[in-house]
Formats: sequence, C-alpha cells, structure tokens
Amino acid sequence: MTSTSGCPVAHDFDPLAERYLSSPYPELNLLRDQAPVHYVPSLDHWLVTRYADIAAILGDPATFSAANAQAPLSGLTEEASAILHNGLRTTPVLSNFDPPGHSRVRRLLAPLFSPRRIAQLEPRIEQFTTELVDVFAGRGRVDIVEALTFPLPALTLFRLLGFPDEDVDRLKAWCGEKLEINWGRPDAEYQLRATTNITRFWDYCERYVETRKHDLGDDLTSDLLRQRETNPDALDDREVASIVFALSFAGHETTTNLIGNALRHLLSRPQLWQEIRRDPETIAGAVQETLRYDSSVIAWRRITTREVTIGDTVVPEGARLMLGLGAANHDPAVFGDPEEFEIHRPNAKVQISFGRGIHYCLGHALARVETGIVLRQLSQRFPDLRLVPGQDVRYPRNISFRGPVSMLVEWTAA
Repeated sequence: MTSTSGCPVAHDFDPLAERYLSSPYPELNLLRDQAPVHYVPSLDHWLVTRYADIAAILGDPATFSAANAQAPLSGLTEEASAILHNGLRTTPVLSNFDPPGHSRVRRLLAPLFSPRRIAQLEPRIEQFTTELVDVFAGRGRVDIVEALTFPLPALTLFRLLGFPDEDVDRLKAWCGEKLEINWGRPDAEYQLRATTNITRFWDYCERYVETRKHDLGDDLTSDLLRQRETNPDALDDREVASIVFALSFAGHETTTNLIGNALRHLLSRPQLWQEIRRDPETIAGAVQETLRYDSSVIAWRRITTREVTIGDTVVPEGARLMLGLGAANHDPAVFGDPEEFEIHRPNAKVQISFGRGIHYCLGHALARVETGIVLRQLSQRFPDLRLVPGQDVRYPRNISFRGPVSMLVEWTAA
C-alpha cells in the first residue's frame, strides 16, 4: 500500500470523471489552493499543482525521472499486455528518456526543428489549410475538428516525416488508439483493439525506416538517416523508428487540441474574434493565452528516484507524480486574474504547457505557426464565424491531452 503519511488525500478527485473532463480548472484550483501535493487514490499518483513546484520538478531530471511518461496509466489486461510486450519494440528516445541517453537523442533531433525548417513548412501549411477550408467554405456549418483541426496537423506532421499521403487516414486512426491506452482507463475490449493497432503502427514505422534507408528524401526521417554519413553518434534503425513512432502521435495531437481550444475561446468572445480579424498581429498573443488558459496538455507524469520534499510534503522514492500543468497555468502567484482569458496578457509566454528544461517540446514553434495560420485564414474568410449554440463540447477521456473531440461552428455562407 502506498504510504501517504502527512500528505492530504484527494479521495473524491478523479481526472477521468466526466465532470472533470468537461471543466477541470475549478477542481484543480481548489486542490492547489489547499495544498501543494495531494495523493490521488483513484490513480495511485501524487498530484502536484503549484507552478513553482512543477517548474522545479521539470528542471530536475535526476530526481524526477521521465521513465513513466508514456507508460499505460491503468493496468492492462494480460492479453493486452502480451500484445504490447511481444509487438512493440520501441526504445525510449524523447519524452520518456532521461539523461545521458536523452541528451544524445535531443542533440541529434533539435536541428531538424530549426527556424529554417519551420519556415520551409509554412507554405505547405498555408496550402493544406486553404485546401481543407475550401471544402466546407460554402456550407455555412461544419464540425471544425473533423474538417480542419484534426486533419491539418496530421497532414503537416506526416509530410514532415515523409509518410505517403495515401497512408494518412490509416495512420491517424492508429495514432488515436494510443491516447486512451497511455493516459486513460479503457475497458478490456478497447485495450485489445487498441494495442493490436498500436503494434501495427509500430510495424509500419519499422518498415518505413527500412525502406527510407534506400530512398532518402527531403524529410525529417531521411535527415536522421543521413546523419550516419558524418556522425558516429547517429541513431540506429530502432531509434529512428522510435522517434518516427513518437512524433507521429505527439506531433499532431497537441496541435489539434491547441487549435480547437483557441477557436472555442475566441469564438466564445466575439469581440476577440473581431479583434484578431482587424489586427492579425494580436494572433500570437491569442495563441499564447490559449496555451495558458486551456492547455493542450493539462497534465504530465514523472516518477521519483529518491525520497524528496515537494512544498512541505515528503514524497517517497518510486512515487508516480501527476503534474497538473493546467493548475500551474492558473496559479495566481504567477498570473494575475488567471480565470480571465486575456490575449494581451504580458506574461502569458511563461505558461508551462510545452514543459520546461531538457524535455521542452521540440515542436513548440511548429504548433504556434499552424495555429496562427488557421486563425488568420478563418478570421479573414469568415468574419461572422461563431459557435453553434446549445452544443455539448466533449473532451477525450484521458488525464493529459485536452481539446474538443468535435465542435460545430457556423457562418453566413456566400
């Protein structure tokens, strides 16, 4: 049994409950105001909610390991566990890797997300956005997630990796299976289907890397393979496939959430929608404030490598931590009037949604660029874009990734 001596216990807190998924911030704020750390029996995790504590944890990988960042949150059935054990041959490379191994991988991968590479992608993102919007422009109403915010980041990321366009729909479906397995509480039937598809996706990544070795192109996968020509420390096939596998999910799911959250909060405040339409220079601030106010990644995980004190709470070695990034982004010790959505907030950029320290998200600039392009195009093409009233906007059933599953918008069609 987990020892929680001296630590408040959040008996009623369940981050997979519907009331929390629809509106997490009131519960997170209440817990943060009560104590810096709570033990959560529903997850067997220790919840950390204050900005300063989370920033310190993310800056100390020796004490707070990232080894559990991608591990299934809940216990899997024997059958599902066996499928993953036998079929998933990934190796830690990024978000679940600690130094010194992480340092080597990061050093090799970071140049491929340079400002130059992102700038080269912008015309493609503009084109993808225009093509997707053209499909529904004359309808007057659409599910904006299905039509735009879900396909655009996937198209962008998969093109960056070099995947063939004809494989996109299948790959997007497989990526979606990983969400609830790693960060949710799926039933046995879902586990069986999802773990099977996750291993199919891994097989695809392995085969893709093997094929790419003999047919290098203008893409990130090829660039990683080319590093072998000059760098003896370059990644092996399994490491490259593991990076492709990891980026295939993380590189688009978070951006889908960011765009959806930005649209929801701007369209809920028509005066702000008109402001970004009149002055596109304000879009960057709107993106930053969205990251703070309604984070694309509301929680992340770490595990302690030794007994440690967080705030005034002693946490044992081996404790699984749930870092409440959403709570940190609403911490009044850092952000004035944190429950207000303010696109001119002067310190919104210190939000912690992309992490901190050695694991700071490599794709942060790409996510901002994609979101900015979408907001600019939609605000110019549909000045009266608005949320369809009365709809129930739902969110995925997991503890970490937060963005609308679907969201109806309407406008006056020409």
